Amino acid sequence: MHFKAAFGYLLFITTVAEYTTATTPIVLWHGMGDTCCFPFSLGSIKKILQEKIEGVYVKSLKIGGNLIEDYKSGFFIHPDKQLKDACNQISTDPQLTNGFNALGFSQGAQFLRALAQRCPNPPMKTLVSFGGQHQGVFGLPECPSLSKQSCEYMRKVLNYAAYEKWVQKLLVQATYWHDPLNEAEYKAKSTFLADINNERTVNQTYIDNLQKLERFVMVKFLNDTIVQPIETEWFGFYKPDQDKDILPLKESPLYKEDRLGLRQLDADSKLVFLAIEGDHLHFTDEWLDEHIVPILKN
Repeated sequence: MHFKAAFGYLLFITTVAEYTTATTPIVLWHGMGDTCCFPFSLGSIKKILQEKIEGVYVKSLKIGGNLIEDYKSGFFIHPDKQLKDACNQISTDPQLTNGFNALGFSQGAQFLRALAQRCPNPPMKTLVSFGGQHQGVFGLPECPSLSKQSCEYMRKVLNYAAYEKWVQKLLVQATYWHDPLNEAEYKAKSTFLADINNERTVNQTYIDNLQKLERFVMVKFLNDTIVQPIETEWFGFYKPDQDKDILPLKESPLYKEDRLGLRQLDADSKLVFLAIEGDHLHFTDEWLDEHIVPILKN
């Protein structure tokens, strides 16, 4: 039976509030320079998932009242405000009451991870992070969807003033700018990443909530020209006081001190590391079908 017809039939025999499905719903969150619903980006992903997973409900998060606001949110709405919006959308959607799987793309991936930590109801079951910058970024080699001049201006602001209060309030990318040459300033002044990574104090609630994930899948793009360093997509980052050598997740204080519960998730076989050749968010429909769809079906 075609999905739309089946869905209409279900609504005919039950109220929306009572709607249940054996298929776990899916929530999508786009990245910088994108929106919830462009047909060539997340709109395409949504269509593929609906074709491959019979009867699945897919919600692509739209921040703000329209696509223009949603697009701007990727640059100019603080993640804390976006997370409150997303939490409200998810907690008031009756089709997500019993939990959902989540797919985050680029910065949308770390936002969904923060959502799991801050907004545990309804529960997130599996989180798939596509190129998420979980240890932040230090560098902006390219910024898609912006003009060369705008990109250069953003790069200069981040390089010289990322931790100024006005920049932290204005520019989303500043909130996960992680300067390994000045860790103290990063930990003290980062208004988003330092908090969700428990860099200042250990928020046990964040740990407990992240432990509720059934799986945390991280996809790293091996030829990424946008995210710097690429290893942040697997929670790796530069060693302190330099920007050349990388400290992998399992050698980091974040893991050894288990400040987020990642070591425990790993011990419970809940961490999944996937790598793919290609630039940032470059993957084929076939790769998605082979590597991600089976995870979402289970």
